[in-house]
Amino acid sequence: MSEEKSQYQKLDRTRSNKCGVTMSASVEGNAIAELMSEKEGVEIRKYPAMIRIDGGPVLEFDMDEIAEHLGVEEFTTYDFEIETSTHYGRMARLDDKIMLFANPEDAREMLGFDLEEEEDEPQLPG
Repeated sequence: MSEEKSQYQKLDRTRSNKCGVTMSASVEGNAIAELMSEKEGVEIRKYPAMIRIDGGPVLEFDMDEIAEHLGVEEFTTYDFEIETSTHYGRMARLDDKIMLFANPEDAREMLGFDLEEEEDEPQLPG
């Protein structure tokens, strides 16, 4: 096996402290990528049919800002999700923005879940 091929097969399990989305390379997806590329710490990678938008530890997509950039009256979180094929990180969908968190601990209050430590033995109800 060549040195070049083996480097692609390595698995790195360290935390990246990043989160992101994969969007379609549509008019809307390209406009969102262009807007997000102006933000500090955001990385854009374009492929023929999709766009990767990565950042973190928190990545925020403001729907009003996106609507203004697109030149439309309204762009909703539902519109955003139509353009998004996948995401990584904890996602919080608010009325006017989508927020992604690299670490679940950072999202727990907003999402309303508790990260209690697991007990050694599971407790049965009753």
